[in-house]
Amino acid sequence: MLYKPSICTVSLGRCSAGHSLEHKLDMARKYGFRAVELFFEDLVDLTKTMPGGDQSNNQLAAAAIIRQLCDDRELSILCLQPFMHYEGLVDRQLHQQKLNDARLWVHLAHILGTEMILLPSSFLSPSEVSPSMDVIVQDMVEIAEIGLEASPVIKFAYEALCWGTRIDTWEMSWDVVQRVNRPNFGICLDTFNIAGRIYADPSVSSGRTDNCDEAVEASLHEMIASVDPKKLFLVQMADAEKLSQPLDSSHPFYNEEQPPRMSWSRNARLFYGESQHGGYLPVKQILDVIIRDLGYQGWLSFEVFNRALLEKDGRVPETMARRAAQSWRRMERDLSLGRSTMNYKTQALL
Repeated sequence: MLYKPSICTVSLGRCSAGHSLEHKLDMARKYGFRAVELFFEDLVDLTKTMPGGDQSNNQLAAAAIIRQLCDDRELSILCLQPFMHYEGLVDRQLHQQKLNDARLWVHLAHILGTEMILLPSSFLSPSEVSPSMDVIVQDMVEIAEIGLEASPVIKFAYEALCWGTRIDTWEMSWDVVQRVNRPNFGICLDTFNIAGRIYADPSVSSGRTDNCDEAVEASLHEMIASVDPKKLFLVQMADAEKLSQPLDSSHPFYNEEQPPRMSWSRNARLFYGESQHGGYLPVKQILDVIIRDLGYQGWLSFEVFNRALLEKDGRVPETMARRAAQSWRRMERDLSLGRSTMNYKTQALL
């Protein structure tokens, strides 16, 4: 099986809206998914019912429960994510605290039965994140070494968020990966964050950057020339809505504490091929390069954030799982992914 469908637990509903992890896993399984990316907030949510709440020992206990829930549904856990705001911290005492957190996450990963933790680039204020690439690289060496010392080894996938403070393109994250030069430290390529930085600009009326098509062509050419597929640890997929008005202070999504691309990401991501919802990013073009030119094989994972995930309607997890499964079907057709990985019963639900 060359390509297998995965989905992030957060993309099936937010726990803060009352969507339980158990129900979300049920819907993932019902609609044919074989793995999930476990969003950390879902693990923390389980600890709230335990004496003492969100403590490390309760997190470890919650991890064991989640592992069993997934085993019961024949779901793999692709990764634990996101380990946020790690690299380049100006406050070095906080850096040491984050390293201790990383050791706990490695323990959580072992209990969960996953071999990977996702590291998104930091989006703290510039005053909190060093501009020095040497500092950022050395920080990543430190966390990679923690994973290497573990048994079994834990891998880290580094992802450039399109609103990251110091690292906001896949090229910059790939440079870090190469300089870290550890076998367990690789890159996450996310279609939304790639296109969201160089193709899309939600703060302007067109929704696009100047020379967006040329920028994508150049970036993908560089990807083909430079990325070692052996260091491509995770592929995430999402499209996004073209907004009807610029995301400025008058927009409903506006948040003065967030860059426009972050507010857009939190509210308006979509599954692959959802043009009926306003999707407009060159997701197929990016995936074509990852699959055809880089020769990537393995898990393809949906990571969608959307305002709908915060709705308290109990039908949200099933609605999102169905949409994701329909999206997978489109991908199979559009990208010639080959034999279906979803069973006949699942196909009948779509």
